[in-house]
Amino acid sequence: MGEQKRKQDAKPEFIFGKKNYKWLFIGLALIAVGFILMAGGGSDDPNVFDPSIFSWRRIRLAPTLVLIGFGIQVYAILLSPNKNTKN
Repeated sequence: MGEQKRKQDAKPEFIFGKKNYKWLFIGLALIAVGFILMAGGGSDDPNVFDPSIFSWRRIRLAPTLVLIGFGIQVYAILLSPNKNTKN
């Protein structure tokens, strides 16, 4: 009888809940998309200038997506998984 209770008390508990992991994966996806949008734009010949490195996508959109992704990561970590919500 005591052994069963001890096994029930020793049941491992996760630090994060489902909601936390959902937000973590959303944040990781935004960070990955941001870095993918930043990639490229180089020139094969170092003597030729390629103005595509200054495109709006690489200068504004991609870093903004990365920063939003990091913000979502912080939110996901600080989100309380044990919050009871009333329906």
